[in-house]
Formats: sequence, C-alpha cells, structure tokens
Amino acid sequence: MVKAGKPANVARPEGAGAVQRIELPNSLAVRQLAEALEVDVIDIIKRLMRNGIMANINQVLDFDTARAIVRGYGYEARLKPQPRAGQTRRQRPPSADKETLQPRPPVVTVMGHVDHGKTRLLDAIRQTNVMEGEAGGITQHIGAYQVTINGQKITFLDTPGHEAFTNMRAHGAQITDITILVVAADDGVMPQTQEAISHARAAGVPIVVAINKIDKPNANPDLVKQQLADAGLVVEEWGGDVICVPISAKEKLGIEELLENLLVVAEMEDLMADPSRPAIGVVIEARMDKAKGSLATVLVQSGTLRPGDTVVVGTTWGRVRALFNDQGKRVKKAEPATPIEILGLNSVPQAGDTLVTVPDDREAQALVERRKQDSQETSLAARGVNLHNLHDQISSGRVKELNVIIKTDVQGSLEPIRASLERLATDKVKVRIIHSGTGRVTESDVMLAIASKGLVLGFGVDSEEGAKRLAATRGVDIRHYNVIYSLIDEMDKALKGMLDPVYEEVVEGQAEVRAVFAAKGNKIAGVYVTQGKVSRGATLRVRRGAEVILEQGAVSSLKRFKDDVKEAVAGYECGIGIKDFNDVQVGDVLEFYKSQKVT
Repeated sequence: MVKAGKPANVARPEGAGAVQRIELPNSLAVRQLAEALEVDVIDIIKRLMRNGIMANINQVLDFDTARAIVRGYGYEARLKPQPRAGQTRRQRPPSADKETLQPRPPVVTVMGHVDHGKTRLLDAIRQTNVMEGEAGGITQHIGAYQVTINGQKITFLDTPGHEAFTNMRAHGAQITDITILVVAADDGVMPQTQEAISHARAAGVPIVVAINKIDKPNANPDLVKQQLADAGLVVEEWGGDVICVPISAKEKLGIEELLENLLVVAEMEDLMADPSRPAIGVVIEARMDKAKGSLATVLVQSGTLRPGDTVVVGTTWGRVRALFNDQGKRVKKAEPATPIEILGLNSVPQAGDTLVTVPDDREAQALVERRKQDSQETSLAARGVNLHNLHDQISSGRVKELNVIIKTDVQGSLEPIRASLERLATDKVKVRIIHSGTGRVTESDVMLAIASKGLVLGFGVDSEEGAKRLAATRGVDIRHYNVIYSLIDEMDKALKGMLDPVYEEVVEGQAEVRAVFAAKGNKIAGVYVTQGKVSRGATLRVRRGAEVILEQGAVSSLKRFKDDVKEAVAGYECGIGIKDFNDVQVGDVLEFYKSQKVT
C-alpha cells in the first residue's frame, strides 16, 4: 500500500465554492479514486507523481494520501464509517446533497429454518396486498416485488434462504435493510434459524421476528421467545429491542401488523436516497430468454432508471430498451428501492453485479474494458483474512475486527472456545464470533466467511467437500484442530504476528527404477523419468509398493550415459546416485519434491 509521508499541500482550484464532502474507505485503488471523483485516472496518477508518489492504476492508496488528492479537486474527504453489529449499511451516494435526498421504501429479506413458512408468508403478503386493492395480480416472478401498506411501499427480496442473502454480500452487494426471521411456533429455534440469525447479524441489519403457525394446537410462542433470548434476540415484551409479531401465514393472521412494524423499523433506520441522480443498482438475478434475450432483475438503490439509459452491469453493458415491474407491466421509470426487470443488455450479468448509468455507449465500452482488465482484487483489504496475513492487516489498520466462524463436534466445546477467543482481543483488534454451531464445516459457513472477510475454525470436525472447494477458490482460511490449547495458542500467535511460516510439498517429478548398478561401492539406480523432471541435488523419497523406504534423501549424482547432467525430464532414462542410501531395488519409485513456503 502507498503511504503518504508528508504529502505536499495541493491548492484548491481557483474559484471553487463551498467545499463538498466525500466519504472514502480506509484504502482504495487509484482507479477507484478516479471513479469516485469522476475524473480521468491519468490525472490522478499525475497528481500523485507531483507529490513524489509513483503509482499505477491498481496501486492501493491509504486514506491520508487519497485525502490529499481529493483536496485538490475541491473536496473534503472523510473516512467512511464502518457499521457495527446491528447497524444498517446505508446505500447513500457519497456526494449526494441532503436537499435532494428523499425517503425510500425499505428492502426486506425473509429468512429462517426450512418448513417454517417463509414461502407461505411471502405468498400471504402478496395476496393480502392484492386483496387490499392493488390493481392487477402477480403475473411474473422476478425475484423481488413491492407491496403497499397504508400508502407506503415495502420491497421484498424473494431469496431461497440465507445462503443467497450472504452470496449477494460475498459479491459486494449489501442491499437488505431489514430481515424477517420466520420461526415456527410449534418447532422453535432450529439450526438453520441460528444460521439465519448469524448471517443477518454479520450484515448488520435489524431483525424482525415473525412467529409463524400460531394457529396450530401445539403452538408455544413463549418457548420460542425463550429460545430466541438464548440465541441473543430478546423480544420487546421481555425487555429487549427485537420486534416480535405472532402470525399465521396459512390463515393470514397478523400479516398487516407485521407489515406495519416493518414500516416502523424503516422509519427508525431513516432510509434515504436521491432519485434525481443517474441510477445505481444491484443485479438480483439474470437469465437468457429465448425470445427477448438477456433479462436482468435489478434493485435500483439510488437515482432513477429510465428506458433509453446506457448502463454498465459488471462486465456487460447495453441501452435499456424496456423496463418491466413485478407484475410484468412496462413502466417508464424505476426509482430507489424499486425492483425492475431490464431488457437490453448485451449478455447475461451475474447476481450481485453493480449497475451504473453512464453518459453514452463509448463511455460504457471503456468502463467495461477497464473492469475486464482489473478483474482481480485490487486491494489487500478486499482479500480474505488468513492467520498468516492477519498481523500485517491489523498493523496497517485494514482489520479492526476479526470475524470468526466456529464449528465443533459437540455443543460443550463451543463456550470454552468462544470465551477463550474473545479474551484474545487487543486494543487494535476485536475478535468477533459471528457464527458458531456443531457439525462439519459447510458451504454456508464458507459463504459467511467470504462475505464477512473472516476465517473458519473447526474443532473435532472436518469440512464438506463442497466447502473445501469453495474455500480454495475464494481464498478462505479453514483451520482444523483437535486440542483446544492448540487452537487458542495458534490464534494468539497470529494476532501477535508470531506464527511460524507454513510450507507445502510440491512434487517436481517421478521416476521408476528399472536397473541397479554397482559403482565404487555405491549403488546407482538406472531410472526412467515418468513425470516432471529430476534435478541434481533434488530432495527425494523412495517408495516400495505402499511403503516409504526413505522419506528424505538427496540426489548425489545424475548422469545420462556417461555424461553428468543438471536435470532429466519425463520420457528419458538416466542414472541416479542417492546420498547415503544403498538399498535401492528394481521396481522402486523415486519421488522428487521440494518444500515451498505458502505464507
């Protein structure tokens, strides 16, 4: 990261009026700064050079350096606040004027355990809204829709569960304002309920509890409230701050009260957006229609989207030919917090991709090219946390809160591990357990770690294959332990930057012994190199069937015919002498490897 030593004072442009404020993160790339200021990236690089900083388009700048640069454009930079648990991350454009901000509808996601009634609740909400006089019916499913209660709108995201919710966050899309947690009154808090709570908390969004199925004879809402309290959600009537509404999605009881409470929470959250700006949004889902072509369901977050607008979505672009609402009707505009299906993109984008409106086709194509060239992560801050880069990130201020997911074999192991980890917190970093549970590490655990930039600790358990693959692909650190002391000790060392480096073995080649020769009291193995290569001085092991005869040896001599050579590659024969080892036999397999530092 580029650090500002003592950046030179940059004069404000002459004739500049009142200083505008802009919020910037703790670190960002040169390209991202140029986009935030809406200026040419070359101009940013020139200003950095005048301040004695040589940087390229992907160079990461710290906040102090960025602040010095934006001052030259007449802006006053402020550090973007990091939301604490329980706070909502606002979707406000950094340069929006307060005068143009207007209240917007809340965006709500429904989560909970399977079979607790999420889908039935969503259906009941839609049907109730239609019965209350909304013209037309729901004729088209586009993954999101709006309902109206007492003249105010609420937007619902119809996701299949907390995995999809967190998948959006993992792509950088924080779009939910409120989460409805559905808990069945006859079943109580279940494992997936606990996961949903953890995912909502990690996102920092308010939770409204809907206790469903109160019409059942064996319903026990008080038991559910007790279980919720044990999980950290204390309802209002018990002295807490969590709104809880008893409902029956089947009998359509309490639906109106639930919607009214959502509006109360939304009012407390003070949700605002600027409809006068060019549209910014997030893709909820996308598909290829045989007749219409590429279709994308977008939630507009700021500004207003209209037919004819040129938009860039991820690494695709197009001119909006038509907008369709959740009833399949063409509309002339989509304002903030409105879900809309757009027609006109050149290809199908991915869920979580950001939509931005640009002036013309030329600008759209240029932006798409820049995004394609910069498809890799541009900042260490955007990468996942692992124990070996943890101390560096803490020291540079990129990590102030370490998010941890814990999975154990039995419930009794959770509390001592949780308590011990929380005691490791320092004045620089807080250890935050965002989810804990029993059983194997799952893909859902890994997705939560991706979205929260955390790591996963398994105690006495292993990981599902899907979780391993996803973790390897997305750079999530999964650690497994069988002794609590080892877990705590390694975490403590990681926080203090004292963790020993990790080495992995890299196999360079393999050879099969086809003959053995005597030479000056030593045995020379005549081998055929079957894979890779063999080099003089390489480390090797000798395998005889399933047994390892020599774990760590060294190639003392390497010849082809009578000539000494540096290496021999697959498909060639050669003679190999093994240092201090004379027990080689025909049929043995020689495996050549090296140890490589991973972190």
